[in-house]
Amino acid sequence: MNRPARIALALSVAAAFTLAGCTTLDPYTDEEHTARATLGAGIGAAAGAAAGALTGSDSRDRRRRALIGAGIGALGGGAVGAYMDRQAEELRQQLRGTGVSVTRDGDNIILNMPGHVTFGFDSADLRSDFFEVLDSVAVVAKEYDQTMIEVAGHTDSTGAAEYNQRLSERRAQTVGHYLNNRGVEEMRMVAVGFGEERPIASNETEEGRQQNRRVEITFLPITQ
Repeated sequence: MNRPARIALALSVAAAFTLAGCTTLDPYTDEEHTARATLGAGIGAAAGAAAGALTGSDSRDRRRRALIGAGIGALGGGAVGAYMDRQAEELRQQLRGTGVSVTRDGDNIILNMPGHVTFGFDSADLRSDFFEVLDSVAVVAKEYDQTMIEVAGHTDSTGAAEYNQRLSERRAQTVGHYLNNRGVEEMRMVAVGFGEERPIASNETEEGRQQNRRVEITFLPITQ
């Protein structure tokens, strides 16, 4: 069984054990589990992935364990920094001149995609001129597959908070689905919306509000 098949089977096994009163937080993998079960022999890589998804202190750790259980190799020691350095440099080369910034935060890589270059006003539909940018992101994401990918939507504080929350979620999901359609494994990704909760600038000015309307893609190394 190849790796995509193992991952798909792992997802179905993990999802099966969420039916007994569990809460789903992850729109891509339904990975928020509170129940445990003993899996029979013969499930192979799927058993490791499901067990990984059911343990860990937070969603990122559960995702990391599930990916390792599904057969995606983990980075260790000094290899982490070097691996993320190479990935960051390739992303910078691919995204130069697009308006998307590439920032290192420890071992993580954050792509900041301003709202005015990704979506139309009050819309969760990607601008057609941004397809090529996300295509470039997908190329690098597929090459450096020992990373998890978090797609986060953000808004300014204009309008109702509940509406902004839903808009941020839809935008994150749109980006995540686009990357998946370009060959990035969905098991590696999670789409989340933060609405107006995490501004990076003041919402008192138009310039600040424009900065806050954004999508961030964070690459996190899969480590032991």
